[in-house]
Amino acid sequence: MCGQWKQITCALLLCLLSALAINAQDKTTKAAPKIIGYTVTLPDGYSFDVDEIIKQGNETWVRKGNIQRQISEPIKSIKPILEQPKAEAAEAAKPVTAPAAPVNTTTAAVATTKPTEPNPIWIYLVDGAKFRVDQVQEQADGAWYSRQNVSIFLAKERISRIEYEAPGAPAVKSKNADWSSGNSTIDQLIRTNANRFGIDPYLVFLVIEKESRFHTRAVSPKGAMGLMQLMPGTARRLGVRKPFDAAENIRGGTQYMRELMDMFGGKVDLVLASYNAGEGAVLKYGRNVPPYRETRDYVKTIGKRYGLTGRQPGSQTDVPEPQR
Repeated sequence: MCGQWKQITCALLLCLLSALAINAQDKTTKAAPKIIGYTVTLPDGYSFDVDEIIKQGNETWVRKGNIQRQISEPIKSIKPILEQPKAEAAEAAKPVTAPAAPVNTTTAAVATTKPTEPNPIWIYLVDGAKFRVDQVQEQADGAWYSRQNVSIFLAKERISRIEYEAPGAPAVKSKNADWSSGNSTIDQLIRTNANRFGIDPYLVFLVIEKESRFHTRAVSPKGAMGLMQLMPGTARRLGVRKPFDAAENIRGGTQYMRELMDMFGGKVDLVLASYNAGEGAVLKYGRNVPPYRETRDYVKTIGKRYGLTGRQPGSQTDVPEPQR
């Protein structure tokens, strides 16, 4: 009987020793902390955090949120940012506050589930126009910004200033309020005519900004006139008698965009190509963007700022139906 108890005791002792050995092995083979980003330091000591480092041959690109940009200057160091262990992160995030008075638990629950909106960022252009963006990264030769999942680079000479609104500032509720020409009268004319002809006002805004930089007396080398740069023949056909009058010019230009929308089934790239090169050129090349460098740059510049992939017909936009 004693021998049997000795065997049982030895078996239990071996199980205990195995469990201790496995536990010790687990501790020694604990997974390395996860890399959640990188800190990039330049030779002048300036550092910034990014989500991803991308090497393409001799080029180094970085990504922060939706914005990607190339690092043209030398890099002193790149250090990984490690994920903080949950217990340590919770302890670090624990606020140190004085005891608070009892609160309504129902109201508190609603408040904690409300999403935090990013502080508005506005880019002011040298011509007086401005527009709101979601993110921006400034650098020596300009700024990368993202707007509605579209990342775009804006050259330094185009930018007057960048303003970051303070926390608690009223949030923009509509796409129609997240841009301005710098002239309230022109802004209202854009919105009124866009609503009348069923065109997204932001697209009209971009066309005017590209065509004339909001100069009512602008004249091109080819004779295009006014804010929306109407050619004399087009202006006459649209009933625009005073092409340098902001109201007449925007009405005629927006009406012309409506005609092009109808002609090309709402395809914004073809509308822009026609506005620049004429609808005849688009039809000549089989309803495609003509192979003219100026026209393709025009479509690319406005189209990217507008975010063509997110605003094709049938998508959720604020574009109204044209008034009959």
